[in-house]
Amino acid sequence: MNKVSIIISKGYLDGVYPGLIMANGALMEGIEAILFFTFFGLEAIIKSRMDKLKVATVGNPALHIPSLVGILPGMSSFASLKMKKEMDKLDIPPVGEFLEMIHDAGGKIYACKATVDMFHLKKEDFCEQLDDIVTVGQFYEMSLDGHIIFT
Repeated sequence: MNKVSIIISKGYLDGVYPGLIMANGALMEGIEAILFFTFFGLEAIIKSRMDKLKVATVGNPALHIPSLVGILPGMSSFASLKMKKEMDKLDIPPVGEFLEMIHDAGGKIYACKATVDMFHLKKEDFCEQLDDIVTVGQFYEMSLDGHIIFT
């Protein structure tokens, strides 16, 4: 395998980081990496939001807390702070810095045109590492001869 294309469609910490980690790992192994952000995954590449992502606490059985507790005010912020502290211990960078590392290592970063249009966003809303806003067809064309992973 010499190319991997990763689709990120979720806009919360535990929905974004797996794709970033996989793309970074691919690049470190000499594998071409393409990141395609769609729907709420765009949160990770919008300048004003990218470093404010939170953990989803409602309906997330992996947190091992009842959903009723997850809806309490401040619970998402508390869980997010805890997760970010653990990630800091492992030297995992914040989203913005991670995207910069991936881009600097040759990874490509794209936003889904249909979603960008649906949410009335413009290219200037996104981080400078964004390579382009592309259609699904363009994404598939770029992803030929590789594997596509949907996170």
